[in-house]
Amino acid sequence: MTDVHAPQSESQPGSVAAEGAAGRLPGGAGRPAPSAGWLRWGWRQLTSMRTALVLLFLLALGSIPGSILPQEGTDAGAVQQYYVSHPGLAPWLNRLDLFNVFASPWFAAIYLLLFASLVGCVVPRCFKLVGTARTPPPRAPRNLARLPHSSSYASALPPEAAVARAAEILGGQRFRLRRPDAGGTDYWVSAEKGYLREVGNLLFHLALLGVLLSIAAGGLFGYKADKLLVEGQSFADTTSALDEFHPGRLVSGSDLPPFTMTLNKFTATYIQSGQSLGQPENFNANVSYASSPGAKPGTYNIRINDPLSVDSLKVYLIGHGYAPEFKVTSADGSVTYNAATPFIPASTSTFLSDGVVKAPGAATGTDLGFMGVFVPTAISNNGTLESIFPAADDPAVSLIAYYGNLGLNDGVPQSVYQLDTTRMTKLSAAPHLLTPGQTWTLPNGKGSVTFVGVKQWVSLAITYDPGQVPALVCGMLALAGLLLSFFVRRRRVFVRAVPAASGTGSVVTVGGLTRSDASGGFEEEFTELAAEIAAAEPNAGPNAGPTAEPSNKSEPGA
Repeated sequence: MTDVHAPQSESQPGSVAAEGAAGRLPGGAGRPAPSAGWLRWGWRQLTSMRTALVLLFLLALGSIPGSILPQEGTDAGAVQQYYVSHPGLAPWLNRLDLFNVFASPWFAAIYLLLFASLVGCVVPRCFKLVGTARTPPPRAPRNLARLPHSSSYASALPPEAAVARAAEILGGQRFRLRRPDAGGTDYWVSAEKGYLREVGNLLFHLALLGVLLSIAAGGLFGYKADKLLVEGQSFADTTSALDEFHPGRLVSGSDLPPFTMTLNKFTATYIQSGQSLGQPENFNANVSYASSPGAKPGTYNIRINDPLSVDSLKVYLIGHGYAPEFKVTSADGSVTYNAATPFIPASTSTFLSDGVVKAPGAATGTDLGFMGVFVPTAISNNGTLESIFPAADDPAVSLIAYYGNLGLNDGVPQSVYQLDTTRMTKLSAAPHLLTPGQTWTLPNGKGSVTFVGVKQWVSLAITYDPGQVPALVCGMLALAGLLLSFFVRRRRVFVRAVPAASGTGSVVTVGGLTRSDASGGFEEEFTELAAEIAAAEPNAGPNAGPTAEPSNKSEPGA
């Protein structure tokens, strides 16, 4: 037998041809634009729980480089040192913004997508929770014996009184109750408990949203700054006095609090013996500060993880090093340089440090420059100067001298840690070793340099983050919400009474179930609750104990 299909007319409703023709009608009447469908689909995908978890994982994954690699916003000196130690890798990491992770466009994109995902997930749930909180428990099922947990007993009370007694007990246990309308012949009560589970779930999402808002507030209204300070030096909290300044999007230099600070003394102690020889033991930066001009000054000892709090901001100690003090005299006998010069540690275990000294001359081409290596505790290892301990127990400095034009008047900014020798002549073929108090008279009567002594410098991180405390509070609320959603369970208890066959009293059935797969001890709670309801009935005797809980039972369509 052959099937014969009649051809569909182009005007036949529902035909493919008709649909195509309708889609070609001007204005597309009755049809949503294809872009709107894609937008709805994209929004559903973005606000799904799976997408939120993926974005949260990506945010955590993207934060790892910010914790491992030095960041420009917290320690610019360490970033420069990373360039020196890894000249091939560092430029590629910089192209990926891995030295400034938390201000990079890709991190901001993940952050904003996660924020939008949480907003789209949490806001509808808020309205849903409000509706759920106002919804009474469902009506009691007809056959409570089919529930996962059930028991029945004979009561001397009429059905209405027996149900009223059970409702009184359930209400005392803080169950939400629902009773049938008055005047009917159906006697039951529904009770539900555990609404805090949904509240905890919602609290967790709202708190997570609060954490993101707090971080955003810190990025908009906070700022970070770095300052290298040598012992005896002072500075004021202004953009011109700071070495690095990373303001938030809505922060300008005029928003900085006007505090001042002086580094009085920095001390560092190290382990003197054993396998941990040379490991740091304690750091202490003693500073004097004033919160504003004319304010009473105070002193404070800044230690690791013990910052100074002043004017709603915090000052952290993030690094330290040595600053050899040099005095440079030109060929005509005038002192052209007399200051402590910060040297950057090339080794954090021994604090062998590199640095340069730039002494401008009176005329063009008469500048003096020095490349130096500072050694805190010096020894000679086959003619090579090395340091065996990070403390300045036997300091020495090795210098190479240059004479010529430093290029300081070219109008091009220069790094204080690098020396441009393209227009200079080396004055000595080999480095010259100096100890504190010694003077090196330069060849050809070009002047002299004196190694006066050693001071220390500290690197300070100045931060203002208005979202830090709110983020902490929201984090604690998120934990509380998570605990509520884990430990609180939704459960329902139903009581139904029917007249006894003897015509006197009633038969009361109690049933219960949980709203989740894990009962979490509901069996014991139901048994105790059913026994308490039965014990409150005069002349009541158990007719049937709790039924066994079959694994394939589910809640009836109540």
